[in-house]
Amino acid sequence: MAKINSLWLPLLVLLLGHGVAPGKPAIKRWIQRPTLPQIYRAEIGVHEATSHNDGPRIAEYLRYCGLIPGSAWCAAFVSWCHGKAGYPQPRNSWAAALFPDDRIVHNPKEGDVFGIYFQELHRIGHCGFVESWNHTWCLTVEGNTGPAPEGVYRKRRSIRTIKAVARWVNQ
Repeated sequence: MAKINSLWLPLLVLLLGHGVAPGKPAIKRWIQRPTLPQIYRAEIGVHEATSHNDGPRIAEYLRYCGLIPGSAWCAAFVSWCHGKAGYPQPRNSWAAALFPDDRIVHNPKEGDVFGIYFQELHRIGHCGFVESWNHTWCLTVEGNTGPAPEGVYRKRRSIRTIKAVARWVNQ
């Protein structure tokens, strides 16, 4: 038995320590992709350059959805964040398109997408992310919103102003 252990022990040490420099862990840790909330929170403070739906980061959001600079970008921001988190959908620059019936939820959670109905448009005309939700208020992170200059901000909204909530990510 001692002879078997003496043969296997050096082999085991060699295999477990292969390629390991002194002071370095033998097992590499998986690099974890940022979560959707981490991504959209990191964008808080991005704002337009000249208050005309422009600026370097705004251009990235717009390009992600195939839009030219100067276009409204709240839905492009939502889509870009999903893409950065590794989700292929949504990828649409039209806020109303982010609320198909099969995505609507009635128990909003962090990371869900909220939509605000605009009477003059007769449709949802603005969207963003739900951070938290209670019986009266929700905290949001949303793009193409004020105060000036328009940008990505955290806001507190009455839930009565929210027309719909969609879930694109099941976490």
